[in-house]
Amino acid sequence: MLRLLIAFVVLLASCASPPPTTELAEENGQMPPIANDIESRLAQFAPAELKADLSALSDEDRQVLGLLIDAAHHMDRIFLRQAWAGNPQMRDAMASWSGPEAEAAEKYFAINFGPWDRLAEREPFIGDRSHPSGAGYYPEDMSAADMEQWLAQNPEDRESFESLFTLIRRGPDGGLVAVPYAEAYKEFLQPAAELLRRAAQTTTNESLARFLELRAVAFGTDDYYESDLAWMDLDAPVEVTIGPYETYEDELFGYKAAFEAFVTVALPEESAALDQYKAKLPWLERNLPIADEHKNLNRGSESPIRVVDLVFSGGDTKAGVQTIAYNLPNDERVREAKGSKKVLLRNIMQAKYDQILVPIAEQVLAPEDASRLSFDAFRDEVLHHELSHGLGPGKIVLDGRETEVRLELKELYSTLEEAKADVMGIYNILALIDDGVMPAELRDTLEPTYVAGLIRSARFGLDEAHGQGTVAQLNYLLEEGALRLDEEGRLAAVSEAFPAAIEKLLAEMLMLQATGDYEGTKAFLDRYGIASDALRNLVGRLDNVPVDIKPVYPPLEG
Repeated sequence: MLRLLIAFVVLLASCASPPPTTELAEENGQMPPIANDIESRLAQFAPAELKADLSALSDEDRQVLGLLIDAAHHMDRIFLRQAWAGNPQMRDAMASWSGPEAEAAEKYFAINFGPWDRLAEREPFIGDRSHPSGAGYYPEDMSAADMEQWLAQNPEDRESFESLFTLIRRGPDGGLVAVPYAEAYKEFLQPAAELLRRAAQTTTNESLARFLELRAVAFGTDDYYESDLAWMDLDAPVEVTIGPYETYEDELFGYKAAFEAFVTVALPEESAALDQYKAKLPWLERNLPIADEHKNLNRGSESPIRVVDLVFSGGDTKAGVQTIAYNLPNDERVREAKGSKKVLLRNIMQAKYDQILVPIAEQVLAPEDASRLSFDAFRDEVLHHELSHGLGPGKIVLDGRETEVRLELKELYSTLEEAKADVMGIYNILALIDDGVMPAELRDTLEPTYVAGLIRSARFGLDEAHGQGTVAQLNYLLEEGALRLDEEGRLAAVSEAFPAAIEKLLAEMLMLQATGDYEGTKAFLDRYGIASDALRNLVGRLDNVPVDIKPVYPPLEG
């Protein structure tokens, strides 16, 4: 009987109630309504042919890359269902649609991993179905209050329900059940695991083989700890990240991890040039503008830094705006033991700088500031943003109870954490300049490059949750006099006020995290995270500038 119940629950995990036939038009083969500006939406993503340095790869390395790319395709298939359980059905229905609008809608669906526009507060561009805040992780008819009520009545379920690696589904009796990822996505995880094992058998690099073998095991157990440790030690010509990591897609609680993949080639010389900064992490932690009792002084500081070229991405990272760097793993146990790894995607950064950041600066910054834009500053800001994810409060104690910032801030955590990393990155660069570790001339390019970057991020959704963190930075710095608007409404940095304003803002954000203050975080974002007319006008000047890139991946034979 138990086996039958588990099988039924797993079946529930792999599907959802189909969207109404009026949306998929299954009865008469007609297309559902498509946004009349679908072509211009699609044009927001500029194709970018990525260049990757494959010159150092052996035939063995290229074989391994091919196997890992095949495994990464399975992350696409899983994430499509995590983004919304009805996505596969809608994608299949598109095969019967025709016309230019249908072709554009299909391409935009692929970019967004669903029918909701990630650049427009998740509004539908196909049909009129509202986006479920729980994505494909929870029953669509379940509210946050419903789950909290269930857990109050069934406290023994809390650990499994709040796990990063379970889906929440309705059981046969209408109650809630937690379904492990390893069961829910078995049809994709098993072949992905087999591909990882084949890659492990192909490579002669011991660190890569060890990670791939352990990650293949984790796909069947949902226990990623040992493979995360092995990933931290990975040192190979092929740098791969694959598995469930970020929780941004879960807008209901921020609990559930999304599957993603980065298949890359390592650039050891570029990595070595940045490696000096990891030795400074303990100093940077001690230098944070909060009391020592709130600092994470015992967290591991191994923190390898890798610069790589991307050859393929899959799953969560491919959806909408493209990732330029990342800091993983998120498991606080790994971070306390070994720190975290920072990976910079050189070819993605270069494409975004050339095609997006430079044109943005020319439109929204005062001319003197726009002339001081720098790719080196952009790269350093990206790096120190990622380093900052490994600094500051992580595990905290509230009223004698051990918990994590992520669990206390719930759906607001990602918004505040990304904004914190932006601000802390600038604070740390200024500190390293003062300490003589970074060149003094970087100071001239730091502020305008940072401000142009904020406007770039703001375009991803001024009123969307993550956009609030970017808007909050701009509003706070304007209020503190560290930014001003010139007579043409363009932004200019006020250098003499900038460092103090950055320090003050960072201290406020860190204390919201250190105290697990959900209500305080909400109040902070409600106050500073609302876009002003001046900011909307600035973003409005950028209609002819792409919002992001659509990668065209490099051929492996190149």
